[in-house]
Amino acid sequence: MALRQIQSLRLQQKLSPQQIQLMKLIQLPVMALEQRIKEELESNPALEEEGESISELDEEFEADREGDLEGEASEGTEDAMAENDVSFEDFVDEDEFADYKYQINNSGKDNDFKEMPIRGSRDFHDLLEEQLGLLALSEDDAQVGNYLIGCIDDDGYIRRESSAIKDDLAFTRNIETTKEVVERMIIVLQSLDPPGIAARTLQECLLLQMERKEQQTKEIQFAKDVVRYCMEEFSKKHYDKISKKLGIPEEELKEVIMEITKLNPKPGNTQSPSSGTVQEVIPDFSISQNDGLLELSLNSRNMPELKISQEYLEMLTQLNKKKEKSAKDASGFIKSKIENAQWFMDALFQRQKTLLTTMNCIMQFQSEYFFTGDETRLRPMILKDIAEKVNLDISTVSRVANSKYVSTSFGTFPLKYFFSESMSTDSGEEVSSREVKKILEECIGAEDKHKPLTDEALCNILREKGYNIARRTVAKYREQLDLPVARMRKEI
Repeated sequence: MALRQIQSLRLQQKLSPQQIQLMKLIQLPVMALEQRIKEELESNPALEEEGESISELDEEFEADREGDLEGEASEGTEDAMAENDVSFEDFVDEDEFADYKYQINNSGKDNDFKEMPIRGSRDFHDLLEEQLGLLALSEDDAQVGNYLIGCIDDDGYIRRESSAIKDDLAFTRNIETTKEVVERMIIVLQSLDPPGIAARTLQECLLLQMERKEQQTKEIQFAKDVVRYCMEEFSKKHYDKISKKLGIPEEELKEVIMEITKLNPKPGNTQSPSSGTVQEVIPDFSISQNDGLLELSLNSRNMPELKISQEYLEMLTQLNKKKEKSAKDASGFIKSKIENAQWFMDALFQRQKTLLTTMNCIMQFQSEYFFTGDETRLRPMILKDIAEKVNLDISTVSRVANSKYVSTSFGTFPLKYFFSESMSTDSGEEVSSREVKKILEECIGAEDKHKPLTDEALCNILREKGYNIARRTVAKYREQLDLPVARMRKEI
């Protein structure tokens, strides 16, 4: 087949760099946006914050310095002889180094700033090392014990094989030891506080805690048997099988189960409840009520006012008058920086406009909830509903709802909290799936724990209330609410 050229005309859609930049800015939450603005200010010298520029500050400093030098030169030489007799405060203005000149407060008196106190605490690894140091151990045993403490995970378990730990000690610490020594040091660590630490399995962890009980009652002895021989039945709550296998009456089995449930399955979490990462949620929107009306505001307290550098604009004007090649290259570089700065400022303005328009539509759509705070008042709402009202693409609405939070009179919620599926009642009314989940949660909370409601029973209750729903949908909503099946909710 011979090669040939064909000229054709076709339409093709492409995203411009400005549109890509806008989409990336829209999906950023308020904290990430502050960091993005700082990065742009550092990378683009043509963009600066609103206020006095650096060059103006430099000019004022140079002018003050020249004035000081001229004043010193005009003084007579006879005054220089008496310099030692003049104190520093005599010729320096008392307001020159005043504290108010080095402080700035851009916030109003009505702004409420709240600090989050963070309590510092010691990690349980540090407590174990401290307890291990009080024991009379040889140097080799102490090294093995300290290494084993580092092998304990955050839950308090050692989940590695003793042989693997022995090999790691030889390769990483150059410590020759045996598997028996590692096992012996694990037993030493299990004797330390908190009880149950350094266990290999959940079964061993529970047994270690019961062995440390001061009073070994009959219930404790039965609880040990349950953990040793009926752990699988206990995890699946097959209490009838446990009673039959161990010969424990049902009345006594209830006390035995209570003793086991008092134990801590994760002993590593008892020592440092606040040692995890504490993350403060800063809402992007705020909704309040004023005279019976809803008011929406966008959180932009820490957003700086941006402008294009006047020095760069003047520099561009001067370079455009020159005809040298170097001047043209410099002019092209400055022009590109100014255009990027303008695009970035336009994208920020468009982001603010898009967020306010979308959130205002959501607020009007769910106005009953924002007035009452009743979760059952939430209307079914999907991304398409909002996109059609604000005349935006669904992907844009999705970016607005991504990782955003809104502060209301009833708490702070993620924006995706207000989106839910719809379902029809027997009367043909469209209700939110969140309303069905609320009723489902109330039914499970009020059930008899001796005879918990199955998914089929929950489905019948919802149908009696007028919600035409299938059993598999009930199971899906129950799993979304993180509620176990009826057998796992059963109590003696």
